[in-house]
Amino acid sequence: MRHFVSLVSLLGFFLHLMSQCSVATSEFHLDGDYLIGGLFDIHVVDGSAYLKRPEPIDCSSHVFSLSSYRRFQLMRFSVEQINNSTSLLPNVSLGYEIFDLCSDTQSFPGILNLISENGLVPPWGEQHNNLSYSPKAIAVVGPFTSTDTLTVAPLFTPDLIPMVSYGAASSAFSEKNKFPSFLRTVPSNKEMIDILVAIILHFNWRWVAFLNSDNDFGNDGLELFRQRIKDTNICMAYTKGLNDKTDYAQLFTQIEAQKITVIVVFTTNLNGEALIESAIKLNITKKVWIAGDTWSLNKKLLKTKGIIYIGTVLGVSQSVVHIPGLSDFIYSTKSKMPREQDVFCNQDCNCSSLLPEDVISLDPTFSFPVYSAVFAIAHALHNILQCEAFTCNDNIKAYPYMVLEELLKSNFTLLNVSIQFDENGNPRFGSYSIVFWNQSGDAQEIGLYTFFPSVSFFINSSIIKWHTNNQVPISQCSSECPVGYSETQNGLHKCCFKCKICPNGTYINPAENPYKCISCKETEWSPEGSTSCKLRLVEYISFTDSEAVVIMVGAWVFWGQTLVVSVLFAINYNTPVVRSAGGPMCILILACLSLSDISVFFYFGEPTVASCILRYFPFLLFYTVCLACFVVRSFQIVCVFKMAIKFPMLHSWWMKYHGQWLLITGSFITQAVLLIAGHIYGTPNPHRNTLVYQDRIILGCDINIAATSVFVVLPFILCMLCFIFSYMGKDLPKNYNEAKAITFCLLLLIFTWMFFATAYLLYQGKHIHTFNALAILSSLFSFLLWYFLPKCYIIVFQPHKNTQQYFQGLIQNYTKTFSH
Repeated sequence: MRHFVSLVSLLGFFLHLMSQCSVATSEFHLDGDYLIGGLFDIHVVDGSAYLKRPEPIDCSSHVFSLSSYRRFQLMRFSVEQINNSTSLLPNVSLGYEIFDLCSDTQSFPGILNLISENGLVPPWGEQHNNLSYSPKAIAVVGPFTSTDTLTVAPLFTPDLIPMVSYGAASSAFSEKNKFPSFLRTVPSNKEMIDILVAIILHFNWRWVAFLNSDNDFGNDGLELFRQRIKDTNICMAYTKGLNDKTDYAQLFTQIEAQKITVIVVFTTNLNGEALIESAIKLNITKKVWIAGDTWSLNKKLLKTKGIIYIGTVLGVSQSVVHIPGLSDFIYSTKSKMPREQDVFCNQDCNCSSLLPEDVISLDPTFSFPVYSAVFAIAHALHNILQCEAFTCNDNIKAYPYMVLEELLKSNFTLLNVSIQFDENGNPRFGSYSIVFWNQSGDAQEIGLYTFFPSVSFFINSSIIKWHTNNQVPISQCSSECPVGYSETQNGLHKCCFKCKICPNGTYINPAENPYKCISCKETEWSPEGSTSCKLRLVEYISFTDSEAVVIMVGAWVFWGQTLVVSVLFAINYNTPVVRSAGGPMCILILACLSLSDISVFFYFGEPTVASCILRYFPFLLFYTVCLACFVVRSFQIVCVFKMAIKFPMLHSWWMKYHGQWLLITGSFITQAVLLIAGHIYGTPNPHRNTLVYQDRIILGCDINIAATSVFVVLPFILCMLCFIFSYMGKDLPKNYNEAKAITFCLLLLIFTWMFFATAYLLYQGKHIHTFNALAILSSLFSFLLWYFLPKCYIIVFQPHKNTQQYFQGLIQNYTKTFSH
């Protein structure tokens, strides 16, 4: 398209030249009922010549391409086979007009000849109004290169003259809105790139160079390669467009500097030859070369001296389809002398000295595409002309647009290959062979890649003799990270990275994302450097655990002892010992201790909201009442023996208004309000502790620290009052000296909870709940054993001390001592 505007301006000039440029040859022209055009780059212009005026080029004076000449002969052979066939186009002869398209900018006379009618090309637009307009060629085979096709396609498109290319692989031609009359018998670059990437992925190569021809074909392949490797672990470390001015020494210096081992060569045959010959000359070794189908079967390079030293060459080639009779045709053609006649310019091969063996022994790549292109056109004509066994309908005249329509419907078998096209004109047939250049100078087939009817890929790696002691070469910017390590990109390329071990609680899945350590779920854990997570062990103290059984037995024993003490005190309710211990208050204390004991049972089993509340609520409420009772008891002793003498009014007020019960009741109500309000504000809920241990989940209760702090304020105040009153009554009579027993019980209480607090700070495993229950049970037993048990001992074993006379004597002695 880039030459299209200049084309229009030069159209008239070229038409003038059409009548002035002729040479003598006969291979390029054959008369027939229907004419097929052929465009072959038999000669190649190896540079852009500077011209002062527009003029056509004499192709025969430029570099001869033997492989293109072979394809040229294939078209002639195909037409001859069709004309000799009794089943395909019977009684209809095909002719051809073939031109040497050696330049994409200066070979237009032949193209204009093909679209002309009787040597004239109507102005654009007029031919569409003239229904009888019929261009010289019913269809065109070619061109070979993408650049040539992009240049000439706009000239054939307005009249919908079918172009069936045998080599133009650019993906741009799949856009039917731009190239409505284009078809091809070779897969597009997209399929070729898919194969190249599949090979790279198969051998786990990451760090590659991509060298392409600096033309439409190569640049299209480069862009497709970039897009294809986006979601893979392949990095394109280096890329370069090759042309006749490329500095190969500098190119290989840059490749060596990047430490690239694998080089993808997506170039034309000539560029491929120049690159490999330069590599041999510059002593480039220990590389893996991946050749595209344009030069993977290049027999010249296969036999080049020193080719075995450049490394390992793998290639992708079109699967070779043997075409019967071609060799005989080449021999018969070259044995005949060309007859002289006036023909159009650029129809001169200038190859009379060429031997048949030279043509036959050439790389067979792109042979079947030419063969199938000619036969596809013939089959389309066959359908248009409603041909039957021995004849075609003479009343039907075929036009190019009809041929195009039938070409897209193609469905026939040629040499056991089903020929079909998709809606974009791309072939729905063909396969690729994967080859290895062995030391015998042959391209040995080692694998296969097929597209239709489904994609399949196979490589027999055992056949490949690698240049690295038969070990698959490594091509990486950075070495693979060890298992359990993530990759941190280092630089512009994702293949260049540093390795970082995944910490505890995370894992790495290289297949999903090699750059990120993924956090485990709350119910899972993982050690450092993991590739997966493990389920956490959920831990709590169940009712059947031995420690739980022991503590619950202790709680039942406590209840039993409390009941025994209560019965004993009830029987001896009016005795001095019971009355001095508190009388009715003793029963209240024992009842509250029993109710506090309920909390112990809720530290076991899987926590619930109810169990979390009942772990603390009964104990804090009823134990507070117990402490209030002991405060009252301590105060009463001091009041009777000291305050009654020094502060008779205070003592009188205390006795008159039952101050002890007011204090106990007030403590109970205050603590109950605090507990209820605190639980409403921050209800204890089951809690899954995942922070302490990475491999375990400790089930417990989530305690609101602020609310809990409020709950212990009142018990703490009551403890302090107990100590004060106990100190004041330290010198009371022995049997009335309850303060010492209370002080000892309080000390046990304080030491118990200090021990628990220390354990809680140092250890937060599942056994902390056992310690908590044990601390509660110890707090209860401290009062039962050290306050009530001595009194029970006196009642049972020293009844003589449980008399009124004994207590009166102690009081009298204390009074005498106190009065002195």
